[in-house]
Amino acid sequence: MISFRHKGNYSKATRYFERLREVVRLGVLDKYGRAGVDALSSATPVDSGETASSWGYEIEHSAGSSRIIFTNSHINKGVSIAIILQYGHGTGTGGYVEGRDYINPAIQPVFDNLVKEAWKEVTSI
Repeated sequence: MISFRHKGNYSKATRYFERLREVVRLGVLDKYGRAGVDALSSATPVDSGETASSWGYEIEHSAGSSRIIFTNSHINKGVSIAIILQYGHGTGTGGYVEGRDYINPAIQPVFDNLVKEAWKEVTSI
């Protein structure tokens, strides 16, 4: 009969590898956050260029998941200009300016690449 006994635990090593895994995951999310900002900036309709240059992103973590949130800080009179460009808006004289779907086509290739890379990482384990 063979027996094995050990004393102690591997908590320090486990903690180290968990932090290392988080750093790798953050790097991937940061990479696609920057790619998304670039795609959105180049696809945004340009008048003054302020909306196009106002894209940013945040990485949010909660309960074992992470997500990228794309933001646009160009606000005029409490209204997000990026949103009214996307969906349209009424004018002060009773008219309507139709929206232009520029966000979805710009960001979809970024999402597709993120999914491919994530799937590759998951299946390589």
